Amino acid sequence: MQTTPLVRKTSCILGLATALALSGCQSGADIGGLMSAGSSLAGAATMTDQQMHQLGDQTIAQLDAQHHVVSADSDYAERLARLTQGWEVVDGHTLDYDVYQLDEINAFAVPNGAIRLHTGLMDEMTDDEVSYVIAHEIGHVVLGHSKRAFQVAYAASSAREAAAASGSATAAALSSSELGELGEKLVNAQFSQRQENEADDYAIELMQRHDMDASSAVTALRKLEDKYGNSSSFFSSHPAPGARAERLETALN
Repeated sequence: MQTTPLVRKTSCILGLATALALSGCQSGADIGGLMSAGSSLAGAATMTDQQMHQLGDQTIAQLDAQHHVVSADSDYAERLARLTQGWEVVDGHTLDYDVYQLDEINAFAVPNGAIRLHTGLMDEMTDDEVSYVIAHEIGHVVLGHSKRAFQVAYAASSAREAAAASGSATAAALSSSELGELGEKLVNAQFSQRQENEADDYAIELMQRHDMDASSAVTALRKLEDKYGNSSSFFSSHPAPGARAERLETALN
């Protein structure tokens, strides 16, 4: 998934976007714009889990249609199936995995349990390191981070306007462009340092629960630090990998 730098974090109405910065919430906005943003965020926050799951299904279907999903008999798909065996349902969440044929080192999760990895990430990482990445993304789902990111992405997208016009938050008739915009905002959502630390801690616990080498989290983050430095964010949307690696090294020793 191609990602683009996000706008700087600013104070947003209702506080819902302080941890997840998305475009359209900037300082100096007019009162009418802030009221509209507040209404959008409030409406998104009241979506039921069923509505969010349905909209998540539509969004991931659109993202899958926009990208080349590797074939089920490819080395990537077979490797992913092996690494996720036993992780079909984790802590009450049913998960769905697939791989996009994209060179970027990237991965993301949708709150309906869909997790997508890029071939570029799988090429760079060992099995244990890929398992850490998967566990980290599962953490975002289980801990509700992806749900909050989805709420903010939805509030900032034209999909919300289309849903409101149709009188339904699920909006089954959303256009491909509206779903594509929603998916792009979700993939580009910026998680806070606290959320990243929580997802890392969850990943470590999940790996240890399954007798896996949790130190691979550190080596995965070090690879990202070596490749991109600490001025670039983890997976183009996460805080500096070096600081996270140091934190996990301390926790594991």
